[in-house]
Amino acid sequence: QVQLVESGGGLVQAGGSLRLSCAASGRPLSIYAMGWFRQAAGKEREFVAGISRSGTSTYYTDSVKGRFTISRDNAKNTVYLQMNSLKPEDTAVYICNANIDFAAYWGQGTQVTVSS
Repeated sequence: QVQLVESGGGLVQAGGSLRLSCAASGRPLSIYAMGWFRQAAGKEREFVAGISRSGTSTYYTDSVKGRFTISRDNAKNTVYLQMNSLKPEDTAVYICNANIDFAAYWGQGTQVTVSS
């Protein structure tokens, strides 16, 4: 079973940037498609960004297109989420996801707070 640990969250002012990292252990990252989800207080969890096993295909929810970039480094067993031009509505717990076939794994989450 893969273990996922996020880091890089914090408090930032609107317009600022953060880079989130998700480090995997226990299994090679290369066998998983990876993603980032977020859940704001009082709201449902939503998909933010995804990346294929090879890293050649990426997907984003409309609200972050042009601002966020997902990438992966399989040699380092790490997936990243670069977040630029942050907005208060980006405030949420950001959660790393790994999936293969019908199995899904989740990290603990890291808090991102964007002040206006």
